[in-house]
Amino acid sequence: MKTKDFFGNNTRTNHLFGGTTICLSRSLRINRFMFLHVLVLLAMSFLFSQCKEEELVLEETETQTQTTTETTTTDQYIIEQAVSDEAQRNTIAFDGLGFMTGNFGSQTFLPPGKVADYSGFQYLRDNDPTKLGHNTSFVTIIAFNVLNILTTDQINMFVLRAKEQIDQINAFGYKRLPLCKAFRRLIDGDLPSGTTGLNKDVVMAYTADLYRIDGLISYNRAQLFGQVLNSLSTAQKAKLAALKGLKGIGNWDANMTNPLEALRLQQDINVAVMTYASEMYAWYAGSVNSDVYFCPERHGTYFGSFYLKDWPAMGNPNYTIDEKMTADAGTNLLAILTTTQADQIRGIVDLQRASLTELVLRRTDISTELRKFLSSQTADSTSVIALSKRYGELDGQLSYFYATNFSQVYKSLSTDQKAKVLALANTLGYINPTGAFLYSQPIAMPTVTNTDFMFK
Repeated sequence: MKTKDFFGNNTRTNHLFGGTTICLSRSLRINRFMFLHVLVLLAMSFLFSQCKEEELVLEETETQTQTTTETTTTDQYIIEQAVSDEAQRNTIAFDGLGFMTGNFGSQTFLPPGKVADYSGFQYLRDNDPTKLGHNTSFVTIIAFNVLNILTTDQINMFVLRAKEQIDQINAFGYKRLPLCKAFRRLIDGDLPSGTTGLNKDVVMAYTADLYRIDGLISYNRAQLFGQVLNSLSTAQKAKLAALKGLKGIGNWDANMTNPLEALRLQQDINVAVMTYASEMYAWYAGSVNSDVYFCPERHGTYFGSFYLKDWPAMGNPNYTIDEKMTADAGTNLLAILTTTQADQIRGIVDLQRASLTELVLRRTDISTELRKFLSSQTADSTSVIALSKRYGELDGQLSYFYATNFSQVYKSLSTDQKAKVLALANTLGYINPTGAFLYSQPIAMPTVTNTDFMFK
């Protein structure tokens, strides 16, 4: 009930005095003194009741306002929006743009936050009330504020786990490369002799094993978050709650010192610890719903669209990525294509629908299981790994659809269309990378193992 409705439904009438209706009969005979005395008492009763009622109204109004703030604020980016046909259509087209104009190196680029992403960090980023979510300072502000709340021992828990996990984290990054290479071979027409295309079953088996690693990382990371959060003192919990109460990262202190500087960590360990700190806050501040959420471009990450979108922001302090870039560029690509070509890209939405629906279910299962650590319980590692492998199979199926259809459309483009598609990518600041990436870190072009087994 809104505040104005409350007042409208509680309007007082002139005959109400202290909550009692008084009718003065004309036949009543009473002397003037007694009459005045009664009126004075009634007036005092009326004023007292009014004061009390106004106090109650004020208290209820404040309660109503607080409730409205907490329950009627609707976040724009939720899982239903992410998997909607429109969001997926535009994102798939943007993936196609990255694939058609990029190279193997650009395909390998992947933001670190896209591995083991069950903390709700993407939800926090996309729905930040202060619109700072896609600014390059976002992670740093959160991490520094959280790390400054933690004790040295708690920070060391992060550092130790980062050192334990770094090989797994890097293994996930390197294991993506053969998949990226096979997809590049497909669009370039560099197929093994006697084959005509990708083997979907093999691709799905490969991504299942890739996400087995993701499941291990996710499990150990959630375990860490639970341990640290459950070790917080009352004062630390109050400080963390105060940060959440600021309602937006743009309202946080952006000038916090870096508690990690004195530790002189190697770069990949430092990145992991910063990631832990920011994701642990998102997990603490969120829910299963926010953990399940993913941005529309979360899957099929092997086509260079993240490089196309994020590379201009790398090394640029306080740079904000345009939230409309994916949708606008995807729409512009479809406008360059013929009706037949555009329909083939749009048709992927229907091809992937069942798999995308199951992806959400598997994310829900994994997120629910991992949150047991937050309440000092133990999540089932066997279940998480099995669910993660199935999740990977589904990601592989989507990626197969993307690679196959993108390649077919690209080969049907005219010379004029190819020039327009490349010009569209150039307007976004595209530059061909000379090497590859381990996540977002440039590396020398690696030697990729033979990928012939991915074709049939």
